[in-house]
Amino acid sequence: MNVEIMRFKVLAGQTKQVDEWLAFLNENMQEVLLTLENEKMYVETIFREVLNGQEFLYWYSIQGEGGQEVEESTHWIDQKHLEYWRACIDPVFKPVKLTTEVVMIPDKIRQQMN
Repeated sequence: MNVEIMRFKVLAGQTKQVDEWLAFLNENMQEVLLTLENEKMYVETIFREVLNGQEFLYWYSIQGEGGQEVEESTHWIDQKHLEYWRACIDPVFKPVKLTTEVVMIPDKIRQQMN
């Protein structure tokens, strides 16, 4: 099981596009959830922050081993998600992976994630 949080920088001037992207994901949640199974993605959450005038998105996830990468998916929802990604995420900024120190998941829930 992989538990992580990653920080990605939003391209300058793309705040409204990010608004649209996040609304798109929320409005199409049933389709989004269908694609998570192939990825072995148990939990995926997107956080947003403006820090010193710069916008960032954070992805928090709990994922099983051997899941499909979103880039490998042919599902329309993933294709649209990647389209937004390319339009909004700064490809020059190296994503920051925060260090996982403690994972608190009760055994009965962990067993369901295997």
